[in-house]
Amino acid sequence: MAFHVKLNRPYLYCLSFMLSPAVTQQIRHCYQNLKDQLPHFVSRRGQNYLVAEIAKTLGGEYHAKQRMLVAEAGTGIGKSLAYLMGAVPFALHHNKKVVIATATVALQEQLLNKDLPLFRRIYDKPMDFILAKGRQRYCCAHKLAASLEDDSQMALWQQKPKAKEIALLKRMQTAYGQGKWDGDIDSWPTAIPHHLWQQIQSDKHSCHNGLAAHRDCPFQKARNHLDKADVIIANHALMLADLELGGGVILPEPEQCIYVIDEAHHLPRVARDFSAASAALKGSETWLTRLNQASVRYGQAGDLKRSDKFVTALQSAISQLIPDFIALSQHIDPSQFSKDGIYRFAHGELPTWLSELAGGCKEQSKKAFQALGKLLDLVTERLKEGEINSKQADPIISEAGVYLQRLEMLSKTWHLMAEPERDKGAPLARWLSRNPDRDGDYIVHVSPIEVGYRLDQLLWSRAAGVILTSATLRALNSFDYFCRQAGIYRDSGCQFLALSSPFDYTNQARLVVPALKHEPQAQQFTQYLIDELPNYLAEDKASLVLFASYWQMNQVAESIEATCKKQGWQLLVQGKESRGSLLDKHKKAVDAGKVSIIFGTSSFSEGLDLAGDLLTNVIITKIPFAVPTSPVEEAHAEYVEANGGNAFMQIAVPEASRKLTQSVGRLLRKEKDSGRVVILDRRVISKRYGKALLDALPPFHRLIEQP
Repeated sequence: MAFHVKLNRPYLYCLSFMLSPAVTQQIRHCYQNLKDQLPHFVSRRGQNYLVAEIAKTLGGEYHAKQRMLVAEAGTGIGKSLAYLMGAVPFALHHNKKVVIATATVALQEQLLNKDLPLFRRIYDKPMDFILAKGRQRYCCAHKLAASLEDDSQMALWQQKPKAKEIALLKRMQTAYGQGKWDGDIDSWPTAIPHHLWQQIQSDKHSCHNGLAAHRDCPFQKARNHLDKADVIIANHALMLADLELGGGVILPEPEQCIYVIDEAHHLPRVARDFSAASAALKGSETWLTRLNQASVRYGQAGDLKRSDKFVTALQSAISQLIPDFIALSQHIDPSQFSKDGIYRFAHGELPTWLSELAGGCKEQSKKAFQALGKLLDLVTERLKEGEINSKQADPIISEAGVYLQRLEMLSKTWHLMAEPERDKGAPLARWLSRNPDRDGDYIVHVSPIEVGYRLDQLLWSRAAGVILTSATLRALNSFDYFCRQAGIYRDSGCQFLALSSPFDYTNQARLVVPALKHEPQAQQFTQYLIDELPNYLAEDKASLVLFASYWQMNQVAESIEATCKKQGWQLLVQGKESRGSLLDKHKKAVDAGKVSIIFGTSSFSEGLDLAGDLLTNVIITKIPFAVPTSPVEEAHAEYVEANGGNAFMQIAVPEASRKLTQSVGRLLRKEKDSGRVVILDRRVISKRYGKALLDALPPFHRLIEQP
């Protein structure tokens, strides 16, 4: 399924005859302009090959309908510029948009501030780009004003705002009115409390351009700019949100887009989380009671003659939901919960009592959602027709919009909970948890285990073209694991490409597996790590030590802190301060010639870009096996085992392989970097799967110490 490339052809080799001459010429001009503009330009064969393969895939040379490429491009290839050169000329020539979806803010900033400005300079045609954000990153100007003018709006708040928070809202309103703030949460100079922002953020139900008062809201202004851009940068979640709405609501329609999904190894997890739903029992009772009280007021605003049946339907649904939630709470046995406060239903199978309640909750929550939606439509319609004024309608539209969002999530939760057992594919993961914010309350959760079929429905089968790329898409040297997660099939016409990094790994770096006495599963391993770790820190000025758990990281940090101080080493521990602050301190110490050591967990194995002398020593304390502690992971392992598979070999080992590759990838970031990787886990030698893990790593010069 995967293939490697021997790069012995001319750069930008014979771009497909199926591409128009104009597109081919534009791509070649881009490349020539790139060479002319960068004084120290180094031609990269891998980058050129990737450009050509992207162009040929989008041009339909491999498959007329499924124009899709899965490309792993190792560090140093320059994949961002490659996909811009390969995709943008083709898209613009065919009047398509390019949507680049990333997983991290860091990559979005790199594209916005570096790669796209450079590409615009080397591209011969005009090209505009923009960063797209979800509605919830924008304030609703009307909600902001209403929160300060209408006391009834405060009743909807999860917690009453404090005096200093009301003062903050006033400053925000003033700044927006004076044009000093654009309503984007990211452009406000200080942190805005989450619960505060929730009450004033834009939402799809009450803040839309069908209402005159909302046509100039921050999100609507941003949406207008979006329509004019040729290249749109988004994150995975925003892309999925648009697709779930049918496509073309936030972003352009999928049929009009070339999607470039960077950091694509994150996409299956993001898609799974996006498809999940949850709802609290007592929490829902509280706001449903308030909604019931407000329903008559909504009906009056929507004209009682027309709205009376919807008010009745809404109140009827609520009158059945609340007793069902109370009955459900009373039926739950607290002794069945784990020490982590979780009660998971094995194989996604609900007990009879819950299955019966779920069916009723599904019907009534759907009925309530539809009834409130109709009421909101009537109020909006009367406002447009001038039958009521904005002072009367706006508070109701804003308030009802909040409730409609909650009903939508409630309906989704119970729809999934009540879904019958599936004949094919994985079951849903279903579980209850104790509500940490409210004593005696429980949260109902449901999540898909596999989302590949949904990605196929929403995206792969609809898009004008798709490029999925990352430095780590393969696991154990194969694309199979990623493709199973993402719903990409062998016979679909999709192309696969694995391009190795241009680095000379053998001569630039060593991989050392020391002859340790204990493996990580041994009880004494943490103490052994405390004793041995300083030996592997002494000879380097810049080290990154990666741990499998926060607990072990903090234990080791506390124990060797005195040793570090005695040696004059700076020890920086993840979680003690912000990531940015930690990295700034590290850089300053290394630049000053001091020893600096970073301790981090799995999140530091990705996206950490410390080139040159800033990192010469990467120590991995343990193979990064994910412990299936989350209910979804447990359910996935259970499903694999129930079907005769081996969850460890089919899930844990491939995932560990990908994460281990990411971890060692922190070492070499530029062509002239050098250093070593130390793996303090002898299982890469002692276990049968260890050889496969090592073989999937870059070809470092290896030093395997014998006991």
